[in-house]
Amino acid sequence: MDGDRVKDGVAIPPAGEEPDRTLSRPTPPAQAPAPPPQAPAPAPPRKRLLPFVIFGLLLLAGAAGGGYEWLITRDFETTDDAFIDAHVSQISTQVAGRVIAVPVEDNVAVQQGDRLVAIDPSDYQVKLDQAEASRAGAAAQLEQASAQAALQRANLDQAEANVQVTEADLFQTQQDFDRYRTIDPRAISKQQLDNASAALRSAKARLEANRHAVAAMRAQVASADAQIDAARATLREQDAAVANARLQLSYTTINAPVAGRVAKRAVDVGNYVAPGTALMAIVPQTVYVTANFKETQLTRMRPGQPVEISIDAYPALRFRGRVDSIQPGTGSAFSLLPAENATGNYVKVVQRVPVKIVFDDPRISDYPLAPGMSVLPRVRVR
Repeated sequence: MDGDRVKDGVAIPPAGEEPDRTLSRPTPPAQAPAPPPQAPAPAPPRKRLLPFVIFGLLLLAGAAGGGYEWLITRDFETTDDAFIDAHVSQISTQVAGRVIAVPVEDNVAVQQGDRLVAIDPSDYQVKLDQAEASRAGAAAQLEQASAQAALQRANLDQAEANVQVTEADLFQTQQDFDRYRTIDPRAISKQQLDNASAALRSAKARLEANRHAVAAMRAQVASADAQIDAARATLREQDAAVANARLQLSYTTINAPVAGRVAKRAVDVGNYVAPGTALMAIVPQTVYVTANFKETQLTRMRPGQPVEISIDAYPALRFRGRVDSIQPGTGSAFSLLPAENATGNYVKVVQRVPVKIVFDDPRISDYPLAPGMSVLPRVRVR
């Protein structure tokens, strides 16, 4: 050992000798034994129940909210298929002509009777003048016929008076003739008897002629009366022509039929318009709501029920209204092409019925409501 070398604390024996492994291996330092693994500590009972408590509370809150919503909504029927509506007046012309004035603009307010459009009245004024001239001629013809009838009646009176005179002459002549016949023929001459006979025949002839004249006068009076009737008919015809010409002239000025606001103005000065040309529309101040409810929502809906109306343009406001009426037919029944359910395969579709709702809220006049605006009505059905 004394001759051994030492390297890094290990004795190296001389060459040819086997090293002592028991002495040359260093002794490792002592280490503490590792503790055995321990099981995790059980969680407290409150932490394990917390998720279930939260879930239960959320479930209870959802049930309470759903129940409250059901209690609130079961008394109401609502639909988002509802819009502001109004009886819009479409303005069109009844006569043809050139537009000379349009004193209104789009969206302005007008009162009933305000002038909207003026058409050149020259042609219609000429027609009115012609009609009035024709009426004056008819009135003159009536006066002439009346005067002629009066003359014929005077002639008739004269002819009847002549008949009376000739009747008196005939009576006198007859008496003279009868007296001559009763006298002794020897007291009168034959010439006197012949003269009396001739006078009698002449008196009878004059009476007959006068009677024929009376008949002719009566015919002329009837003809004059007929001419009066014809003149009166012509005058009435001319009166109608004058009224028609005056009416056509009045159509050249188009006035507002109702109070409201101008919309869709489609005419300008200088345009030539024909009868029926759409010029503009007047939206009245009175509006209402057309709500298209499903047919299954009408079970308890009746006219007069109160309605709460929410307008999309004013979401913070709630207006009061009431059900005015329910249309006697679904929307599809009054469409341009109604469904033919009796042909082909049939698929049942829930129909919608328009319900008219009117406003009972004085605040409605403070807000510009226009047809087509979306609304959300809530009808209290019980």
